[in-house]
Amino acid sequence: MGDLFDVADVSAARGTLRKMGIVPGEGDAPAHYTLRAGEHRLALNVHLGAGVRLTHTGQIHCLHCGRATRKSFAQGYCYPCFKSLAQCDTCIVKPETCHYYQGTCREPTWGEQHCFQPHVVYLANSSGLKVGITRKTQLPTRWLDQGAIQALPIIEVDNRLQSGMVETLFKEAVGDRTNWRAMLKDDVAPLDLVAERDRLLASLAPGLAALRQRFGETAIRTLALDPVSLRYPVLEAPRKVVSHNFDKTAEVSGRLMGLKGQYLILDTGVINLRKFGGYEVEVAIE
Repeated sequence: MGDLFDVADVSAARGTLRKMGIVPGEGDAPAHYTLRAGEHRLALNVHLGAGVRLTHTGQIHCLHCGRATRKSFAQGYCYPCFKSLAQCDTCIVKPETCHYYQGTCREPTWGEQHCFQPHVVYLANSSGLKVGITRKTQLPTRWLDQGAIQALPIIEVDNRLQSGMVETLFKEAVGDRTNWRAMLKDDVAPLDLVAERDRLLASLAPGLAALRQRFGETAIRTLALDPVSLRYPVLEAPRKVVSHNFDKTAEVSGRLMGLKGQYLILDTGVINLRKFGGYEVEVAIE
């Protein structure tokens, strides 16, 4: 939290949106949220209950190269970067199709730095039970980005390809998507993630054994960890989820009722700020 600063006159704050920074709270405290607009960092928890206004200036800039673009691709990139960057390739969403492994990686050096490091396969509860993967260094950020209220790492592997193959196996028995409306309504019952882990590991044991035979016994490691509980700063969850969209309405305003996942929860509706990465906005807290 030490690198955050509140702008002196928030009505003058203007910059390109990036996904919100989220830091888990200590103990029972909720996560700390930071809005990032260009060089500005605005701590949001202290403004719960206040009026918020975000105005899209009409400008969109690529988060990678900075060039102006009429349309944002993959949550913040211009079309040339979307087509050339490894981080925008389809294997990021489907790591079991790893292009480095096939010899067709767009940026082999990037792949070596980001894909060839330990990854974790986890169970989470954001709108019900789901399976997911992430780099080990991205925990618990990945769970907070998804609005999970519970999470449990279950398997650690050596690289992203292996994590995708393990996840594909688990998807035979459990989904990998979040119902974002249910997540925001906070209409999610707690789960016994340890019992779910043990059930899935038992039913998928033959498939895991086959993967270990392929990659080596120590490449796919079962974890014995405790579940993690995650809390969010929410004054009131929406009863009906109405979504704001800068592509349809330049100005989004309302009373800040909460923060969950990458969403601002306003009394007028919700907005997923990650979806609008690269959009230049003016920010006002009233």
